[in-house]
Amino acid sequence: MWAGLSLNARQLSLLADLANWLIEEAIPAGGLGPAEAGVIYPRHVADSLLFASGWDDAARPPASLLDIGAGVGLPGLPLAIAWPSCQVLLLDRSSRRTDLARRAVRLLGLANVEVVTAQLREWRRPSEFIVCRAVRSPATLEGDFVPLLTAGGVAVVGGSTRRRLAVSGYRIQEVPANIIGNRVWLLIMRGT
Repeated sequence: MWAGLSLNARQLSLLADLANWLIEEAIPAGGLGPAEAGVIYPRHVADSLLFASGWDDAARPPASLLDIGAGVGLPGLPLAIAWPSCQVLLLDRSSRRTDLARRAVRLLGLANVEVVTAQLREWRRPSEFIVCRAVRSPATLEGDFVPLLTAGGVAVVGGSTRRRLAVSGYRIQEVPANIIGNRVWLLIMRGT
């Protein structure tokens, strides 16, 4: 059980394959920094799975997930692996990063993932669950989330690892340091 997720052997194998791809291809291509190889699991794979804890019932995944600023697929690809019945859309403005994410999707055989190169402000298709990691300030993202969340949907923003952030419109969920090696705060917003 991880972040409310029960992962089977196939899912764990796919997460390992993703971690290897990140080290072998994404880092050399500049999709992640060169120093990230030693922290792929805690900082990227495990941290990505923590976003599932913002969803009310991890055993019943959302129908749709939008990963804003997905880069090479984090946190969207680990969540797509954990929730194979969820339609995951990775959105990033960089074609270099989305090309890398498309390659990962092909290599992992993830039929539930679509990768789109576009600006956030151009995107109009709403989702039940939105995740966003290391893109912009949560306060500036709130206005972008409102039109993109379905009624009752949830948005989760990866918060700070240095200090607790208090941002209007979000509830704060603390992830203890013993989970991924350092304390993390997730910011969670529910759509109306």
